[in-house]
Amino acid sequence: MMDLLPVIVAKYNYWLYVILMMIGLYAMIAKNNLIKKLVGMNIFQTAIILFYLSIGYKKDATLPIIEAAHEGHGAHESVIHAIDYINPLPHVLMLTAIVVSVATFGVAMALAVRIYQRYQTLEEDELRMRLSEE
Repeated sequence: MMDLLPVIVAKYNYWLYVILMMIGLYAMIAKNNLIKKLVGMNIFQTAIILFYLSIGYKKDATLPIIEAAHEGHGAHESVIHAIDYINPLPHVLMLTAIVVSVATFGVAMALAVRIYQRYQTLEEDELRMRLSEE
């Protein structure tokens, strides 16, 4: 049991992301207000993006730009160690995820505005009641 505690403390950032994900999931499930649900969705998406970025981090690594490869045909003398470079794929994918997150939030907010203009409420139970009356 004592061997587990240093592992848990060393991975504190992952525990923070799990807590953020649970806060976002709770807000999406338990809240009745549509805006609160959207904020919960945004928190959930942010936690996932932070999680993936922390997976892509490597201590004492550098960018995968190899200058020796750009010097011509005689540049094959040096050995390239992959462990010295970070993997840029998680970071690039998360840039795309950020754009999708902002677009999703914008469309959802526009829909929430239209719902409010039509029904004068953003509470889920009142919306269900008004939709059942129609």
